[in-house]
Amino acid sequence: MGMMSRRKGKTGELELASELNRLFNVQARRGQQFSGLGGQDVVGLHDRIHVECKRVEKLNIQTAMTQAVRDGQDKLPIVFHRKNHGDWMATILLDDLPRVAAILASLQPTDGSGGVVL
Repeated sequence: MGMMSRRKGKTGELELASELNRLFNVQARRGQQFSGLGGQDVVGLHDRIHVECKRVEKLNIQTAMTQAVRDGQDKLPIVFHRKNHGDWMATILLDDLPRVAAILASLQPTDGSGGVVL
């Protein structure tokens, strides 16, 4: 992987962590990478979710999800991805949708009375 690719990946991870912090009021940050030997790209969203971050123009989502499943082991894999000048998107396995939705709903800021702010 070239230096520009690594820099773009790092920038994408920092952007994603910032967006997750904004959306869910968490303390997400870049994960510790060990020479491409797995590990989460962004940590701090939730301990049951494995975050895979892809900041590329051409993404093979199937390959990215396979990597997320493999690296995340028993965690729920989510691939967050975006192209240049594009919006962040998230891809999850359909069977994981109910559990992911419940976890993310529990992270949303409330209005003080216990109601979820939408």
